[in-house]
Amino acid sequence: MVKIEFLGPISEESIELEAKTLADVAIQLQNIESIAPWLDKCAVAVNDQMTSDLSVRLNSGDKISILPPVCGG
Repeated sequence: MVKIEFLGPISEESIELEAKTLADVAIQLQNIESIAPWLDKCAVAVNDQMTSDLSVRLNSGDKISILPPVCGG
């Protein structure tokens, strides 16, 4: 299982999923109505390392962070 955390205005509780790659995570998250609209706008980190490579292999216990864009002043 991997843990998915949603940061900022996504306002969803963390969830755990079975996934072998980030592509697996993306497919599963697309099926969650409240999360799907955010996915094309967000950055992703695996174990606090930013990545855009959906082929990244995941291990049990990995943490995936979904980071929405933010504006600063």
